[in-house]
Amino acid sequence: MRRQLVIMLKEPRPGRVKTRLGRDIGMVPAAWWFRHQNARLLRRLQDPRWQITLAVAPDAEGMMSRIWPRHLPRQPQGAGDLGDRMARVFRSAEPGPVVIVGADIPGIGRIQVARAFRALGAHDAVLGPAPDGGYWAIGLKRVSAQSPGLFRDVRWSSEHAMADTMKSLGSARVALIDLLADVDTVKDLKRAG
Repeated sequence: MRRQLVIMLKEPRPGRVKTRLGRDIGMVPAAWWFRHQNARLLRRLQDPRWQITLAVAPDAEGMMSRIWPRHLPRQPQGAGDLGDRMARVFRSAEPGPVVIVGADIPGIGRIQVARAFRALGAHDAVLGPAPDGGYWAIGLKRVSAQSPGLFRDVRWSSEHAMADTMKSLGSARVALIDLLADVDTVKDLKRAG
């Protein structure tokens, strides 16, 4: 039962990714930042302790894109909100621990991913909180045992996203790991360095 790390990615096209950041710095520079952030992230997270899979969007273009490394398996995210897409990733995963991370978190590295998998040793689920009330990582120890209400009634893109997700996990034992920020605005970008 191999550890699986799934990275949620969107093809970095101007006006389709990082639009809030794009309103601050322009859509082309925002897409450029996201493309290079993705490349750095994929290099940083390569590790023999887990198998990386890319969950890509939009489905057809993302699956065919030459931007992503060829050696990494891909799967389409599919339709729906973030919860629908992450639930689909969990359901399609092979048996074993699965951690899903976002691609716009400059602070994520092998250490944080290893902590997430280690936390799943004694817990059913793991969350990596973000300062805005969301989260940058979610993992499940046994995907087949996921709560049927997982991601139900989560207020995405709000300060309630993590609390709502924890509630949707029901009685699962949940571990929290490193607090990391994503980049949504120019203020976040400056803070990331």
